[in-house]
Amino acid sequence: MDHSAQPDGHCRVIRSAVMYEGKQHLQFFAGIAAETVGARNICMHLQTIPPAGSGRAHKHDHHETAIYVIKGAVGARYGEDLEHYLEARQGEFIYIPASTPHMPVNLSDSEPAEVVLARTDPREQESTVLLPDLEHQRLVQAPPAPAD
Repeated sequence: MDHSAQPDGHCRVIRSAVMYEGKQHLQFFAGIAAETVGARNICMHLQTIPPAGSGRAHKHDHHETAIYVIKGAVGARYGEDLEHYLEARQGEFIYIPASTPHMPVNLSDSEPAEVVLARTDPREQESTVLLPDLEHQRLVQAPPAPAD
């Protein structure tokens, strides 16, 4: 990626041809970021999660994240000990508050999930903090329903 991009008052079109692997071990298509257009307060990328794939447990210090599911269904554990769980399907949004630990998973065993990510960190991977102590919470299917 071009780290020399600077805001200059010009609008840009980014063709997402550059793919990279993030700290979470998931594939990203570079989009809007400090590295591509000199963004100062936002990044926006496409992400593909392979069938039955999962990201690593992580958080984004001081940055909010918004996710839109383009294709498939995504589950996520979240919370200090990844004690909470949610699912979002095609056409739905997910909001992750700043500094909230989370771990995404593709709920399909046969199809990739595709999402659009937006974050208030223009350098996208810079605020990513891996949480290896929570990796035992890796999830491939929904947790059992809570007892009444």
